[in-house]
Amino acid sequence: MMPLTMADVGEPITIKRVGGREETRKFLENLGFVTGGTVTLISQVGGNVIVNVKDSRVAIGKDMANKIMV
Repeated sequence: MMPLTMADVGEPITIKRVGGREETRKFLENLGFVTGGTVTLISQVGGNVIVNVKDSRVAIGKDMANKIMV
């Protein structure tokens, strides 16, 4: 298991765990980051990432991305 920020660009990956405080987890769940879901890393700049999740592109910061374990 590793944080989303360490994943390879372009490969579909499965989310294994979403960490953080309750409100952080709820926020990420509302964006589509749920355990067992599949995301694809599109690009990464300075730890900030853009991912495809549920047919949408979502940009999240490094702190949030480090809470998503894949």
